[in-house]
Amino acid sequence: MPNHPTIYIGDDTLAELIGYCQTRDLRSFVLVADRNTHAVLGGRVEQALANQGWDVLTALLQGEEVVADARSVMQVMYALDRAPRTFLAVGSGTITDIARFVSHRAGREFISLPTAPSVDGYTSIGAPMVLDGAKITVYCHAPLGVFADLPTLCAAPRVMIAAGFGDMLAKLTSVADWELGALVWDEPFDPEIARRSRDAAWACAHSIDAIAAAEPAGVRALIEGLIESGLCILDFGETRPASGAEHHMSHLWEMKLLREGRPAVLHGAKVGIGVVLSLQRFDAVRRMSRGEAETRLARSRLPDREAEIRGIGRAFVGMADQLAEVQKPFLDMTEAEHIALKDRVLAHWDDIERISAGLPSAAEMTGWLRKVGGPVAGREVGLSDEEIALGVRWGHYYRNRFTVAKLSQMLGMP
Repeated sequence: MPNHPTIYIGDDTLAELIGYCQTRDLRSFVLVADRNTHAVLGGRVEQALANQGWDVLTALLQGEEVVADARSVMQVMYALDRAPRTFLAVGSGTITDIARFVSHRAGREFISLPTAPSVDGYTSIGAPMVLDGAKITVYCHAPLGVFADLPTLCAAPRVMIAAGFGDMLAKLTSVADWELGALVWDEPFDPEIARRSRDAAWACAHSIDAIAAAEPAGVRALIEGLIESGLCILDFGETRPASGAEHHMSHLWEMKLLREGRPAVLHGAKVGIGVVLSLQRFDAVRRMSRGEAETRLARSRLPDREAEIRGIGRAFVGMADQLAEVQKPFLDMTEAEHIALKDRVLAHWDDIERISAGLPSAAEMTGWLRKVGGPVAGREVGLSDEEIALGVRWGHYYRNRFTVAKLSQMLGMP
């Protein structure tokens, strides 16, 4: 497994950061932040480093809404010189992704200083970037360290804390999807990493009262869970431990909002809505008998490749050819392969019911998200019923993974 970054969560973040840099002889930096994150933490980091006599450049990202796209990358590149510098990502998920991407391409390391417990990307290797309106995860590198200032995290906007909770509870459905893929789609699987990811999610669920109140103990539990989720991605080498059908829906909605120039919605907020929708499907599977599943599978027909590609093109504008290639194993199945897949689903029906039974219900998840102040329906974040339906029907085509979405399609479920 790859080396894990140094992790610090507490009240003495600046002193810990200075000590870490002294130990590793780091003296030159480029600090990446936006106006908000610079105000809440970046300015103090900048001053602390300057007090040591160290060389600090600051790349202050401009605009009301920072996106991990070519514009933001160029802003950081413009602030750089040719000196070998360690990047400091002061912000939440988007700023971390920008710093991760640019530092990797520049051949430099980076350190993460989160300003909100809102995403699990702080310790992962993936940087979700927007290229020509498409969301693409670029695999880069993990940070040298994560220094999480607990008072700053507790003071984060409640909507960002709720988004982090939504992103964490998504690990329950993403691990369930991962197990499905391993059973019937021959996807690579690591039971220990799956256990870690699931345990981190349940630990946050059990801390819901303290998280909802933004108490230090609750926020610590949340950021610890988010960091652990990122480490699971790091150790496995891809996002399966932390991203399933709920994330695929979120990516579809995000790209649609970007294409149409509409206000962004926090990643974890969209993912939380996706979790509820995924759990509705798992609820239906849990209630379904083997006999009903057998009847439904017997009626299931091979996907109409051309019709599906047309649907993909409507849902993921401009990506039909790319995703058709990604989905060749599913869209190009022969009749014999389709029958074999149905047989595998039925042969593993007891396991599929076990996986479904180990999840909270959609109603329970809805209650948890409401308690922390997170959205549970599309209209709460400006997504129409039609757009939600688009994600439910077509989101699974974003990745070649067998999730509850593909299972539902085979079973003829809405």
